Amino acid sequence: MKKRKQMVEIWGDIVEIKSLVLSIIISGVTTMGAYFLAPSNDQTKQLFFGLVGAVLGFSISTLLIKPKRIIILEEETKDK
Repeated sequence: MKKRKQMVEIWGDIVEIKSLVLSIIISGVTTMGAYFLAPSNDQTKQLFFGLVGAVLGFSISTLLIKPKRIIILEEETKDK
């Protein structure tokens, strides 16, 4: 028997809970890790490092988690 995946709707999009939690963890770890690598006396560098960490986490998440959508294209029929 096939196990049914748990899904949740966020901002009008349906996502798998496991993938959502994984991406949040990845982004949090990379953001905070980069933030703590910055010099503690320079808030500008802390912000910059944190932003770079967030972008890095987003990039890793997009590479690890593939879309699960099925897109069906249909031609429009014109009524005369």
